[in-house]
Amino acid sequence: AFFGGGGARQTGPASRTQRGQDALIRLQVDLREVVFGSEREITIDTAIACNVCEGAGTAQGTEPETCAMCKGRGEIQSVQRSLLGQVMTSRVCPQCRGFGTTIPHPCPECSGDGRVRTRRSLTVRVPPGVETGTRIQLAGQGEVGPGAGPAGDLFVEIIEKQDPVFHREGDDLRCTVSLPMTAAALGVDIPLQTLDGEEKIHVPAGTQSGHTEVLRARGVPHLRGNGRGSLAVTIRVETPTHLNGQQRELLEQLATLRNEENPDGTALEE
Repeated sequence: AFFGGGGARQTGPASRTQRGQDALIRLQVDLREVVFGSEREITIDTAIACNVCEGAGTAQGTEPETCAMCKGRGEIQSVQRSLLGQVMTSRVCPQCRGFGTTIPHPCPECSGDGRVRTRRSLTVRVPPGVETGTRIQLAGQGEVGPGAGPAGDLFVEIIEKQDPVFHREGDDLRCTVSLPMTAAALGVDIPLQTLDGEEKIHVPAGTQSGHTEVLRARGVPHLRGNGRGSLAVTIRVETPTHLNGQQRELLEQLATLRNEENPDGTALEE
């Protein structure tokens, strides 16, 4: 190994049967699937064992033959003279590529590889609480190796789609509810459609814009633990922008009753 300039190498011919490569696909899921989990059917293009030669790579009725160049060793040795004397080096046989055998009559279906590519479907279980970047490992569902070797693993990487209503922060969810000024001033119970169904949100009288009500255990389940995050509902008070004559008169009367005709705009402490 020292004079050959490389690391230690396993002696003898290499096996044609090798483990397949792992595979990675990406799966988009929506927020409901993130919260409650789901089962999704996916379709993948992958390598499977050739059903004609059953992984041997040879045409029917034929077998691999011992390599004439390396005599089945899988490597070629050569001797060179140097200042230190005779130095023996080894290299992979270029004719059999280290396998020690050749396939003069390859299988017409797989061209001697022992596997073919095909499209197949399988079911993936998406557990509650996943997020973008979470990888689900499916052992033995990757590519079958050369010579019908053991299959690698399939990794499914989760991509969470953005929800139009709820914004995720870790395992908590946030949303904003718009209320007219009068409802915020008088107080109201409003229905809110959450992922768990309809909930009643109590908005107390005098609620200011930016006030937040928290619903416990209405967020995303903890992936590695029990329980769920919370749902924070932020109230946004809408000030009317277009008033008819009667509406403006009523608001002016209210301002007079509350001595708010000429507010001074006092600055508040941060």
